[in-house]
Amino acid sequence: MSAYQNDIKAVAALKEKFGSSWSAINPESVARMRAQNRFKTGLEIAQYTADIMRKDMEEYDADSSVYTQSLGCWHGFIGQQKLISIKKHLKTTNKRYLYLSGWMVAALRSDFGPLPDQSMHEKTAVSDLIEELYTFLRQADSRELDLLFTALDAARAAGDQAKAAEIQNQIDNHETHIVPIIADIDAGFGNPEATYLLAKRMIEAGACCIQIENQVSDEKQCGHQDGKVTVPHADFLAKIAAVRYAFLELGIDNGVIVARTDSLGAGLTKQIAVTNEPGDLGDLYNSFLDCEEVSAADLGNGDVVINRGGKLLRPKRLPSNLFQFRAGTGEARCVLDCITSLQNGADLLWIETEKPHVGQIAAMVNEIRKTIPNAKLVYNNSPSFNWTLNFRQQVFDAMVAEGKDVSAYDRAKLMSVEYDETELAQVADEKIRTFQRDGSAQAGIFHHLITLPTYHTAALSTDNLAKGYFADQGMLAYVKGVQRQELRQGIACVKHQNMAGSDIGDNHKEYFAGEAALKASGKDNTMNQFH
Repeated sequence: MSAYQNDIKAVAALKEKFGSSWSAINPESVARMRAQNRFKTGLEIAQYTADIMRKDMEEYDADSSVYTQSLGCWHGFIGQQKLISIKKHLKTTNKRYLYLSGWMVAALRSDFGPLPDQSMHEKTAVSDLIEELYTFLRQADSRELDLLFTALDAARAAGDQAKAAEIQNQIDNHETHIVPIIADIDAGFGNPEATYLLAKRMIEAGACCIQIENQVSDEKQCGHQDGKVTVPHADFLAKIAAVRYAFLELGIDNGVIVARTDSLGAGLTKQIAVTNEPGDLGDLYNSFLDCEEVSAADLGNGDVVINRGGKLLRPKRLPSNLFQFRAGTGEARCVLDCITSLQNGADLLWIETEKPHVGQIAAMVNEIRKTIPNAKLVYNNSPSFNWTLNFRQQVFDAMVAEGKDVSAYDRAKLMSVEYDETELAQVADEKIRTFQRDGSAQAGIFHHLITLPTYHTAALSTDNLAKGYFADQGMLAYVKGVQRQELRQGIACVKHQNMAGSDIGDNHKEYFAGEAALKASGKDNTMNQFH
């Protein structure tokens, strides 16, 4: 017997127990409301989605073709519409997640207004967005089930038992819109205690997966900007432990931690690591510093020196009081960061790169896997990359290496529209199309995400509408570019009253007041124009 039928039976027994005072209660209406409110708390969501993510990680380990994907969303409605679209077009949410970008929280969700990605926004804005996303996803469940309940009632009224049975089966086996969220906690917003407190809040809101990076909290920069400053491993590992303690305290024992390293693009550190003996983690971190050998006589006032193997080394210190790493050490530092993180509680890795290049990513992952064989990545398919230019250049360089004639192309101008229909551009586009598949097969990428896609889609669609509406197209710009497309593509929110919950409310009114209910969905509702 399904949960739906069990609920009908259980409420019927309660109704009988409480007698005539419960005469207005319809057990099936209660069962419907329970089905529409499957998840009662954020912790229930966190546990449910952690189980999904762990299963997906195991399946990827067995078969790299079953990687996972997500798009970054900055509002609950955007996340909701994404999941509705996935279910409509692909029939299942399997292996599809949501990503919560700290960049978009800073740019779009701060009370200060738009901010750069430097951890200046209110830290609780992150957990608030997690809660908002899951509120909208739960509402998507409620709306979809409400449509099924209405269809079930219509089939019963028509005496179509086969149709009623088919719809009842869809209700009993309904797939929720609730999916895992990979949530960005930036560099932890302070010391490990601050990281722990915020992580708890994020988990309580529903997060099963928290991504944390190895930058200095008060110097944090977007991964695709200059001026990034990393912390010694011991500092970062303390924050990974803080997140794990938060998961364990709240009972989400299989919560997922993504350890992000920005070392590839970070040439600076704020601290010289503590080291107790040659070859320990602090000593390895310090070994990448850009140093010069000095004698005691060379030392100036306030100079910092390191004793290594009996030699005095003076790290290069900038006027900002930051220390500089040697050029060309980024990949080696990334590999060490990743190995260390996985050995100390992280589950997945994130390597922030300066370009989307499968070979570069694979080279680092292969080094990591010499120590951690099942190491796998979450990878940012970032809008900060010029994908068209990057891949055209990669194809151009490959053609040169193969001795092919490239005289028809100017490498410095490959972004030009004049190249769009060329063989080079077509090969590049195919490489872009298969980048996620290739990266998962060759470079250990378990999860592909685009951090800021809906930031860009909102801007693009608004520009297209404004261009015509405020010029000579007037309403035709909206009708032709938006509403007609919604109708023809079956976009759910063309019936925006239904999307906002008016039909759910009408059905609840009928549960509560029966025939006396004043409902909004009558014949004069203009939503009836949309078939």
